[in-house]
Amino acid sequence: MRVLGIDCGTERTGYGVIDTDGRDHRMVVCGVIKTSPRDAMPKRLAEIAVGLRGVIGEHHPQVAAIEEVFMSVNAKSALKLAQVRGVAMLVVEEASLPLGEYSPLAIKGSVVGYGRAEKEQVQMMVRSLLRLEAPVESPDAADALAVAICHATRS
Repeated sequence: MRVLGIDCGTERTGYGVIDTDGRDHRMVVCGVIKTSPRDAMPKRLAEIAVGLRGVIGEHHPQVAAIEEVFMSVNAKSALKLAQVRGVAMLVVEEASLPLGEYSPLAIKGSVVGYGRAEKEQVQMMVRSLLRLEAPVESPDAADALAVAICHATRS
């Protein structure tokens, strides 16, 4: 099964595609869709949509997974994140892909074994689980791969 994991962010939306049988995972591609904070939000959302459509069109995932919105102290940040998440969900639906949604605790628990793990621990375990020679440089891309691994192990 080919899984697309998405880590939503207004400036950096991470993506990761893995091939998996549920126990053994192999990275296909990962990266980040970057937007400028100087641009208006509608333009940034459109850039994220175009980027995700490109990943889906090039790598043909069979399913997608995304992190649920977590409650933030800053309501404005949470609302912006929810907008990006909505765009990601729309793009996934346009591609007729089934979508899994997971809490941050579930994702970290699936990858690290501890739901309150730090970003560095997630990056280290993603590297280990995917048998990569070097760590994934971008924490956003590593988080997206963790989302994909979570879906693979839970579905």
